[in-house]
Amino acid sequence: MHAVGGNLSISLLIVNDTPALKRTTRLLLRSFLGPFIITFLVALFFLDMQFLWVYADELIGKGLAIHVVLELLLYASARLVNLALPLAILMSSIMTLGAMAEHQELTALKSSGMRLGRILRPLLISMMFVAGGALVFANYAWPVANLKFRTLLYSVTRKKPTLNLEDGVFYNGIDGYAIRAAKVDQETGGLQDVLIHHHGGTREGAGLVIKAQSGTMRTSPTGRFLILDLAKGSSHEERQEPGVRQRDRTYPHLKTLFDTQRIRIDLSSLDFAKADEALFKRAYEMMSLGQLEAAIDSLEKERAQMAIALQDFGQRSMNKPVHSDKPIFGVDTSTVHTDWLTRLGPAAERRVHDAASDMLRNAIQTAENQSSERMSKRTLSDRHAIEWHRKLFLASACILLFLIGAPLGAIIRKGGLGLPTVLAILLFVLYYIITIMGERMVRSGTLTPAWGMWLGTIFMIPAAIMLNLRAAREISWRPFARLRSSR
Repeated sequence: MHAVGGNLSISLLIVNDTPALKRTTRLLLRSFLGPFIITFLVALFFLDMQFLWVYADELIGKGLAIHVVLELLLYASARLVNLALPLAILMSSIMTLGAMAEHQELTALKSSGMRLGRILRPLLISMMFVAGGALVFANYAWPVANLKFRTLLYSVTRKKPTLNLEDGVFYNGIDGYAIRAAKVDQETGGLQDVLIHHHGGTREGAGLVIKAQSGTMRTSPTGRFLILDLAKGSSHEERQEPGVRQRDRTYPHLKTLFDTQRIRIDLSSLDFAKADEALFKRAYEMMSLGQLEAAIDSLEKERAQMAIALQDFGQRSMNKPVHSDKPIFGVDTSTVHTDWLTRLGPAAERRVHDAASDMLRNAIQTAENQSSERMSKRTLSDRHAIEWHRKLFLASACILLFLIGAPLGAIIRKGGLGLPTVLAILLFVLYYIITIMGERMVRSGTLTPAWGMWLGTIFMIPAAIMLNLRAAREISWRPFARLRSSR
């Protein structure tokens, strides 16, 4: 009885001791901060490697400067934060709470009278700050990163490969030229059996073909020109015939033999040129929350106006008068009813039917065009709404995955990089798959953006509630209990 009273007094002393609570908060933050930073950087690194793997064909062999590749990776990393940050929070929360439970630190804190919610309060407050920072990042930095990334990636994909002649293969990377050599010495630049096609020649519309038995190639000191020194060859140039009619042309050409000839080819078309950012600035991925809201409102107003116009068109088409003050094919329709059509001859009746069919076909086509345009406006509005919800989704995912990972770590009571990492990846993949399915359903028109973009969150909230209740009641799942007992 005395021991029970002593433990109770110690527990009350620890709970009411403010320095002890501060030390507990610092312990939790230190235990969480290290794994969080490491897992975030590792996740971002692997996602960057996946990006390089996907776009390897666009980057290799183009002679890009290292700063261009690094800049592209920087913008790609900013775009991948929406995947790396929630995954890092999930993994680090499972690892931190699992390690504390494994080393009985969580049990000691609970024995002092602190409930699980009180223990997690410092980390939860930290996650709220992280979620707020994620929202600010998604609203301001993300659109800029998307704009820079799209512009730079477009510029990189447009850049032609560097000059690299291969044996017997035509090289078409230089504007206006096609160069082929039967044998190329990559070390000395020696060429054998050279064939050059210059599309356009010296004047527009003309063509120049140069053949040589041998030659050498080198670039100018500035790298701006390719210099070809050819030996023992001939050139064939088509000559223009300005002012001569097509049937009177004789298609003359000029043939020149040479022992040596030097050709200088401009390589400016191979230089890297950055595209104008204005080409992508109005895309929905490059907008902030305010800009997206304004664009969605504008599109919805246009859809409403188009719906009214379509309704008015339908009423006008259906309410056209049958009778007319003017005679139709010589028959006065103002004094007769529908039997006026029977008074027409076969030919006139056929023309009336054809005219009515054309009017009906035109009305149907007009209605279909207006309906299709209205649907395209809805699709565009949904794309803007997807981006609007995506920015809020990043902030909410940080808190939700922490509320899943922290109690799960307390339940499994296992830290490190083994089981926690496997569970975190499985949960995140499930969460990501459900979210992607919801986004695809929004794009197909099956769900509204408000439901589709939050589909994964809707599925995960019950799991978070159940895990927190089990962790608060110190209920372990049997699979995890058997796994620990086997160890």
